[in-house]
Amino acid sequence: MSLRNWLKSFHFMGLEFWLPLPILGVAFWFGGNQLVEQVLSRPYNTVNQLQADVQPEFYLSMHVLLIQAQVDRNAGVTKVFVQPINASQEKSEFQFATTDISQIEAAIAQELGMSIDNIRKLVRYQIIE
Repeated sequence: MSLRNWLKSFHFMGLEFWLPLPILGVAFWFGGNQLVEQVLSRPYNTVNQLQADVQPEFYLSMHVLLIQAQVDRNAGVTKVFVQPINASQEKSEFQFATTDISQIEAAIAQELGMSIDNIRKLVRYQIIE
């Protein structure tokens, strides 16, 4: 059979469309594998790296969930409620004879044995006039 007869039979059966498809599929497969291998093997630098030798930002001597301070400016006192993380621990209540925020934070820090910065992160104020 000559080449012309083969082409006519391919055209008759529609194989001139179907025969190149496996070749194209294999070409895309190999090309995709090469692209994926190149992308995945490329080194990259991370900006944020895990630092295991650094101490945490702060430690709490008492595990405190919330500190709520009610500042009563008419009476000149502040009531402080401390909510611990564990439900088994008791809630603490303190009363201070001041309404100045910095003095309140210093007094709470002294009572709980925490730094003033940690107190500022946890305390919520309610001002009663």
